[in-house]
Formats: sequence, structure tokens, C-alpha cells
Amino acid sequence: MAGAAEDVRVLFGAAVRAALEAWPALQIAVENGFGGVHSQEKAEWLGGAVEDYFIANADLELEEIEDFLGELMTTEFDTVVEDGSLPQVSQQLQTMFHHFQKGDGAALQEMTSQINQKKCKVTATPLMTAKETDVAEDDVDSVEEMEVTATNDGATTDEVCPQPQPSDPDTQTIKEEDIVEDGWTIVRRKK
Repeated sequence: MAGAAEDVRVLFGAAVRAALEAWPALQIAVENGFGGVHSQEKAEWLGGAVEDYFIANADLELEEIEDFLGELMTTEFDTVVEDGSLPQVSQQLQTMFHHFQKGDGAALQEMTSQINQKKCKVTATPLMTAKETDVAEDDVDSVEEMEVTATNDGATTDEVCPQPQPSDPDTQTIKEEDIVEDGWTIVRRKK
């Protein structure tokens, strides 16, 4: 009996790691070294930390999971996740944990398989602001924005990841009037 429980725990750990590896916010943080020179090691550690968090806290609410993941992203990767993915990943992890608690290894394997099929490669590239085009390159007070694109990582499914659309050059330049005195950038909705 203990062997079956250990097998389900291994499946739960693999599912957690798959979900985190497929999370675009974490991919971008690791790819751009937001966690320092050891970003990749921190991402690997994060999987074990999340798994242990669930094991130590049997009846977590969704908000608690979101808070935990958000705190880890902030402290370990200096990243505030504001793309709406935090509740989605938290819900996915909570569902995995419920399968783990029921001993449903088949459901965990299925979730892991689906995540791996849908996994996208996310890249972020810096955008030039209008202010940067007029200022010398060594200006340390410039604002840097990132454009995020997702591409299918060779998965067997079609159109899982939204393909980047060619963009108008005007949308890739942040106007100088959108950068306020304290260095923050005002983000406006597209019309």
C-alpha cells in the first residue's frame, strides 16, 4: 500500500513540475534571469517547494495557493505576476492535489500529458520607448518594456499557442508622454 502512495506522490510531483514549466510568467523570469544567475536552479527548486507546500497543508483555499505562488515569484524572481495566469496555475495545482489526495494516479498522468502537449515556448524581447530613441544608449534611467510572444514548442496539437500577429510599428513604441515623472509607464487599452 505504501508503494502505491509513493507512486502517486511521484506523479503529483511530476504534474506540479510540468504545470510550473509550462507557466509563461515563470518561463520569462527564468529566461531573462530575473532570479539572478541561478534562475534555472530556483525554478527547479520551486517545483519541490510547491509540492511540499501542498503536502504540508491538506486543505488549501485557492487564494492561499495564489498568495504562495505570488510571494515566491516576487521574492525569488523579483517578478510580480499580473497577466491573469496566477489564478489559472493555482487552480490547476489545486486540481492536481485533489487527484493526489484521492490516489488517482491516472488523472495525474493525464493532466501531465495534456500540459506537456500544450506547452508553449515563451520569449520576451525588449521594446524601444520613444524616449530611448532620443537618448544615448548608456542612460541608466530609461524604461524597458518587454513584448511577449508564445510559440508552440513542437507539440503534437495544432494551434495550442496563440501565434504572434504582425504588429503595427506604432504599437511597439511607447510614447514619451506615457512615461510619467516617477518612471512608471501608463498602459492604455487599444482602441
